[in-house]
Amino acid sequence: MTNRFNEMLEAIQNGDLKKLDVFLNDFLLNETPEKQYEIAELFMQYGYLNEANRVLEHLQFLFPDEAQITIDQAFVLIELGKEDEALELLMSIQPDAPEYPQSLLILADYYQMQGLYEVAEKRINEAIEILPHEPILQFAKAELLYETGRFTEACRIYEELYESDKTIAGVLLAERLAEVYRAGGAFETSLEFYMEALEEKVTPDLLYGSGYAAFQSEKYELATKQLEDLKELDPDYFSAYLLLAESYAMIEDNKKAYAVIQEGIKRDEYEKSFYLFAGKIALKNGLPNEAIEYLKQAIALDPEYIDAIVVLMSIYAYEEQNDAIIDLYEEMERNHFSFSTILPYVAEAYVKDEQYNRAYEIYTAAYNEFKDDVSFLEKYCYFLIEEGKRQEAREVVNQLVALEPFEEKWIDLQGSLD
Repeated sequence: MTNRFNEMLEAIQNGDLKKLDVFLNDFLLNETPEKQYEIAELFMQYGYLNEANRVLEHLQFLFPDEAQITIDQAFVLIELGKEDEALELLMSIQPDAPEYPQSLLILADYYQMQGLYEVAEKRINEAIEILPHEPILQFAKAELLYETGRFTEACRIYEELYESDKTIAGVLLAERLAEVYRAGGAFETSLEFYMEALEEKVTPDLLYGSGYAAFQSEKYELATKQLEDLKELDPDYFSAYLLLAESYAMIEDNKKAYAVIQEGIKRDEYEKSFYLFAGKIALKNGLPNEAIEYLKQAIALDPEYIDAIVVLMSIYAYEEQNDAIIDLYEEMERNHFSFSTILPYVAEAYVKDEQYNRAYEIYTAAYNEFKDDVSFLEKYCYFLIEEGKRQEAREVVNQLVALEPFEEKWIDLQGSLD
C-alpha cells in the first residue's frame, strides 16, 4: 500500500474527518484510479457516504462510460437521500450493459423501500429474464414476496436457494425460512428451521422466534427453555417475558408464570399487556386483590383497554363489589367510552345497588347485543317482572322460548304473563 492509502485508511478507522478532508484532495490528484475506487469502497463500508460520493463523482468524471461506477454512485446517492439524482444515473445504464441487471436490482430495492411493490417486482422480473439463474436476483424476489405477504411463493424460492447454499447476501437461509414459515402459520416447520439456524448462530431474535414457534406448536416445555435462554442472553428483550409467562401457564406452573410476568413488569412498566396477564395469573394463584391492582394499572395505562376492563368487571361481579363496577362504568361514561360486553355486569350491579332506573337503562341498551344469551335474558326478564313491565317481560320470555323451546320453566313463565 502507498503511504497516502495508509494515511487515509488510518483516518477512516479513527473517524478523523479533518484529516480525511485534507488527505482526500491530494489522494484524488495523485493516486491511481484503482486505489481511488478501493478507498471509495472503504468509505461505503465505514459509512462515510459523502466522502464516498465525492470519490465516485471524481471517478465518473474520469470514466463516464464505466457502468459500475455509475451504479455505485447511485447507490450512495440513495443512501444520502438524493433519490432523483440516483434514479437519473440508474436510468442511464444501457440494457446491453453487463451491469444492467444490477442497476435493475438497485431500482427494485429503492421502489420496495417506497412501498411501490408492483414496480419493484417488475424490475426484479426484468433482471431475472436476463439472468434467470442468478441466486441474488432470486433472493431479492423472495424478499419482496415475503414482505408483501406472499409466503407460499417466497418459501418456494427460499427452499430452492437453500438446496444450493445455506447463506446468501449474508443472510442465513434457515433463519429466513423459519421467519417466512412462521409468518405463514406453519409453526412446526418454522420451528425446525429455527433450531437449525440456532446451530449456526445464537441471537435474541432467533431464540424468541423458536420460543414463539414452539409455543404455537404446543411444545411448551421447549418454549420455556428457549425463552429462558433468551432472558439470560438479553434480559431487556421485553416481549420474551409475556410469552415465557404464558408458556409456564400452559404447563400449569402458575407460580412460575406469575414470577416471570412480575419480572417483566419491572423491566417494562408501561406495557399494558403485562399487567393484564399478571391480573389473570394472580387470579389463578388465588390472589384476587393483587389481580385487581394489576388490572387497574393496565386500565390506567389505557382507559379503553377493554380486555382488562372485562376481566376486572368479572372479578368485581364474582366478589360482589357492586360499587366498584358502578364506579368503573361511570368513569368510562365520563370518558365517553362504552362497550356492550360489560353491560350485563353493570345492569346487575345497579339492581343490587337499588338504582332500578339506571339498571333498566343498561338492560335496555344491552338487549339487542345479548338476545341469544339465556343467562342474560333470564335476569332481564325477572327484573322486568319485578318492575311491573310485563309487556316487555313477555317479549324477553318469548325470546327465551325461541332459544330453548323444550325448557318447561320458560313455557310456564310465558303462560304466567299471558
